[in-house]
Amino acid sequence: MKHANATNNSSTPTDKPLKITIKDTHVVYSNTKQTLLECLEQANHEIHYHCRDGYCGACRITLNEGEVDYFNGEPLAYVAKNEILPCCCKPISDIDITLL
Repeated sequence: MKHANATNNSSTPTDKPLKITIKDTHVVYSNTKQTLLECLEQANHEIHYHCRDGYCGACRITLNEGEVDYFNGEPLAYVAKNEILPCCCKPISDIDITLL
């Protein structure tokens, strides 16, 4: 199942730094080996999680703008329209998110 603004094409995220907007703050995503969750944690944004593999859905956040890639395939947890699981995706464009 595809979700708005999320892809599952195993594309490689761009090598240029990407901007993650969270309310009035910005985080730079530049390490393409990191998941979005790891990047947000490194920038001291607290995200609730359990499995880190897309099974539980605990890390669910809202994707307001931009695109992410589920590099290992779609997550098994239910994800509503415009929601993503940062534990198992990487941004492939600048994104705007809302932490739940």
